[in-house]
Amino acid sequence: MDQSLLNSLRVVALPTKTNFRGINIREVALFKGEYGWAEFSPFLEYKDAECVPWLACAIEAATQPRPKLFRSTINVNGTIPAINDEKEISQIVDLFPGVKSFKIKVGDDTDLDLARINRVRALRPDSAIRVDVNGAWTVDQAVSFLKLAGELEYIEQPCASIEELRELKKRIDTKIAGDEVLRKATDPFALDLSGAVDILMLKVQPLGGIKRTHDLIDHHQLPVVVSSALESAIGIDYGLVLAGSIENLEYGCGLATGSLLAKDVADIPIIKGQMKISSPTPNFDGLDVSMERFEWWKNRIMRTAELL
Repeated sequence: MDQSLLNSLRVVALPTKTNFRGINIREVALFKGEYGWAEFSPFLEYKDAECVPWLACAIEAATQPRPKLFRSTINVNGTIPAINDEKEISQIVDLFPGVKSFKIKVGDDTDLDLARINRVRALRPDSAIRVDVNGAWTVDQAVSFLKLAGELEYIEQPCASIEELRELKKRIDTKIAGDEVLRKATDPFALDLSGAVDILMLKVQPLGGIKRTHDLIDHHQLPVVVSSALESAIGIDYGLVLAGSIENLEYGCGLATGSLLAKDVADIPIIKGQMKISSPTPNFDGLDVSMERFEWWKNRIMRTAELL
């Protein structure tokens, strides 16, 4: 990794507005290259080997020109974490003005999951509903849930394995989106997703950058949704660039998760359900981590770079 990139390193801690996948503070590392700021933000528990595509993406963002764009504004969905308080759900829904769909985290408790879905439906009756299970269910559990959930735009990663997804697809009419099955694969190009997945869920950092993600799109030939990994505005903007560079983008994208952060390095507003590619300049005021945390991230980057 080029020393000039490492010399520009900043690490920030971004507080969230609500607990999201167990996170209340999101730490991210940012560095700057010829083509602007880039983000490296694998979750803290990830081992170095799993961080490799995240770093490859960040280096690409800092050092490579942006791809051809087919649009500069991207339709986005709202994201509802696994929260159960009705007032809090209402507050989160209000963070996403004008969106046409909501992705709702489910999988832990059927009654609470259904109540969460029904609450969002009551608040935004014109919005489509998607649910994200993170691979938590068996095939039978997924079938049972879908009988109760009403109409869904799609269900994301209901079961963990391709074999389970293929069996489930034979038993349901709801479209299936694949997330972990793709981005956690040792070789996502070697996967046979036929009869298992209808939609690819694409996250630019864990998939290794825009070029590699386009190669995956070309390889699997499926409709796509571009989503986030709870990045700062720098990482989100690169996800927006990916979405803008995909010629056929049928679904709204899960790139509005910055609305779940209490503080961010920049603001990319949601205007009438859309977000605009903006190449934001980060403002670090009050967000830098301690020197101990900075050194932890710097060492993590250096270790990961040795595996590239």
